[in-house]
Amino acid sequence: MSETGAIPLPNIRPEGRPFDPPDDFRRLCAQEPLRKVSLPDGSALWLVSRDQDARRVLVDRRFGTAGTPDLLRPAGPDLEARRVGNLLRLDPPEHTRVRRLLVDAFTPSRIRGMRADIERTVSDALDALERMRPPVDLVAHFALPVPSLAICALLGVPYADREGFQRRTTTLLDFARPTEEVAAAAAEARAYMADLVAREREQPGDGLLGTLVRDHADALSDAELSGLANHLLEAGHETVGAMLGLGTFLLLREPEAADRLRDTEDPAVIAGAVEELLRYLCVIPYGLPRTALTDVAIGDHTIAAGDHVVVSLASANRDEAAHDRPDRFDPDRRPTPHLAFGHGTHHCLGAQLARMQLGIAIPALLRRFPTLSCAVPPERVRLRASSAVYGVAELPVTW
Repeated sequence: MSETGAIPLPNIRPEGRPFDPPDDFRRLCAQEPLRKVSLPDGSALWLVSRDQDARRVLVDRRFGTAGTPDLLRPAGPDLEARRVGNLLRLDPPEHTRVRRLLVDAFTPSRIRGMRADIERTVSDALDALERMRPPVDLVAHFALPVPSLAICALLGVPYADREGFQRRTTTLLDFARPTEEVAAAAAEARAYMADLVAREREQPGDGLLGTLVRDHADALSDAELSGLANHLLEAGHETVGAMLGLGTFLLLREPEAADRLRDTEDPAVIAGAVEELLRYLCVIPYGLPRTALTDVAIGDHTIAAGDHVVVSLASANRDEAAHDRPDRFDPDRRPTPHLAFGHGTHHCLGAQLARMQLGIAIPALLRRFPTLSCAVPPERVRLRASSAVYGVAELPVTW
């Protein structure tokens, strides 16, 4: 793909504005919704910044994810091994085959059945937090433990192993980490999950891993099962944890919105606020890059076969054509469809579980600690600006 006329890929968040996409996106969305951008390694791809075009790319099967390079990080020698079993790296019909094996675990009734356990997990985490002397890092002691417990229970992964998988996931998602570190973390993750899969083959447990072994023993190889479990484990705790941390940080700077969430018992109000947090913050700024399988016309441009395309989910969620006053955080906004969970074939399988956790955890946190506040000036809150999942690295709080 030609690099002529390419501009640098915009940073995830502008300096001093932790909740907003880069200013470049506002201009691109209005003037150049399809724009060639360059990556640090000198390669180039098309950036999609408008909601309408983003939705089209995400559902169009003329764009594939299988075999697409890891465009935001130099490819390591084990890139293909890291893709095995990863739903995001599969195209239909292979994607359809694997995803069909998982749908029973994520039905609305199954998710509703997890509510009492999630409420208990949140309450226990708040109890533990209350016993600590502030300042306390909310990420380490609340935002990460809550979704980690939930996904461990769902999959059948020992929660006692959380320190290891959280550390590995942080490394795997950080574009600034050296390739050697990423490869080592990926190999460690595969080895860990391969051992767990072997134990499940011997004696299946009650979690999703055990169910897949019992009901679909021949449908997935050990490598596929390990890759799939690692993908669900990483996505299940990292994205919700990032939303809990960054969402709390935002609400501490929006006291009226925090008061409204603290004082309401109305499920519709809570659900609306969660949707607005998801849209406004969009902790996954970019979708997975895709490759054009044939020439595709979008607007005035033709994406040539073999060209790579990446969708800016964060920009699409701030598109004025799709959302009224999109740069305003409004928890009472009438929910409008957003792209925080992607769209189309690769729409997040655990979206409803994520929504439930956020809708339980955030109001409970605000009620338990009505005087919750940042223990450091906002500008000193450390951000994960080089991570594929954006958020706060630490959130010191007091009460």
